[in-house]
Amino acid sequence: MVKKIALEEHYSSPMNDAYWDKAAEANRDGKPYFDFVEKRLWNTDDYIPELQAMDISKAVMSLTSPGVQGIADTKKAIELAQSSNDAVYEKYVAQNPEQFTAFAAVALQDPAAAASELERAVNDLGMKGALINGYSNIGSEGETVYLDDPSMDVFWKKVNELDVPVYLHPRDPQPNQQRIYQDLPGLIGSVWGFTQETAVHVIRIMMSGLFDRYPNIKLIIGHLGEGLSQTLPRTQHRLYKQINGENGGDYKRPLTDYLRTNVYATTSGHFTTTAFNNALSVFGPDHILFSVDYPYEDNADAAVWFDQLPITDELKQKIGYDNAAKILRIDD
Repeated sequence: MVKKIALEEHYSSPMNDAYWDKAAEANRDGKPYFDFVEKRLWNTDDYIPELQAMDISKAVMSLTSPGVQGIADTKKAIELAQSSNDAVYEKYVAQNPEQFTAFAAVALQDPAAAASELERAVNDLGMKGALINGYSNIGSEGETVYLDDPSMDVFWKKVNELDVPVYLHPRDPQPNQQRIYQDLPGLIGSVWGFTQETAVHVIRIMMSGLFDRYPNIKLIIGHLGEGLSQTLPRTQHRLYKQINGENGGDYKRPLTDYLRTNVYATTSGHFTTTAFNNALSVFGPDHILFSVDYPYEDNADAAVWFDQLPITDELKQKIGYDNAAKILRIDD
C-alpha cells in the first residue's frame, strides 16, 4: 500500500448548510445516498480511521459545491468564506494537524476580498491554496463571473504572489444552459454536467492568457482532468485549422502545452485504469495527483484501485504522494 495525499475531500459546515439546497440535492441523488453523504460532511470520528486504513496520510479539506460561489449576495458570500475557513480549521486541522489540512473558500464575487481572504487563510491558518466551485453568482442568479474575467486579475496576482495552487471544482451548469438536460435531471451534476461545465471553464482560462501572464500558476482539476486529456488535442487541432478565423483569446502556446506546465489532474471520483492511462500520457507523470472525492466517493474504492494500478512503485509514490507534497509544500 502506497502512502497518499488526497486533495479533493469535502466538508459542509453548519453555516454552509443554511444556504445549501439540500432538498434539491437529495431529490437528484436519491435520499439513501444523500443521507449517507450528508452525515459524513462534518464528522471526523469515522473519517480518520478510514484514512489511516488506506494509508492516506493527509486529506486536504474543501467546502462542498456550490458553497461560496453559489451566493449572489457579495457580503454574505464573503462572510461564508471567512466563517467556513475558520470552521474547517477548528474542526479538522487544529484538532488533527497530522491528518488534515485545507483549501480556502474565497468569495470571488469580490476579487479583492477573495485575495485578502486567501492571504489570511494561507498565512494565519496554514491553508494550502484555494478551492473554487466553478463560476460565481453575482447580484442575481442570472449574473455570473468566470475565472478568466479581467476583474479576477487581482485574485490571480495574489495567488501568484503566495505561490499556492487553485483547485477548480465543478458545479452544475448555469440554469439557462441546462436545456439539453431536460427530462434527464440526473445528468446535470456529477454524472455529466460537472464535466461539461468545468472543461469549458478550464479552456476559457487557458485562452485568456492567464498562464502566459503568470507562468507559475498551478491549477488543479479533478476526475482525471474532466475529459480534457481526451478532447483537448482535437480542440487544439481545430484551432489550428481556424487560425485565420475569429477564435478569440489571447494565449501564446498550444492549449495542450498548459496541461503539462500549469494544470494538474487528480484521480478524484474516476477510478478507471484506461482513463488514468490516457490522462497520464497527456498531462505527464508530474501533473497527476491522487484524490478520493470523499464523502461522495469511498476511500477504499479509490485507494485499492490506485494501489493495484499496473504502474511501477516509483510512479505510484510520485502520483500518490510526492507530486502533491511538492506543490502543497507538505513535509514528511
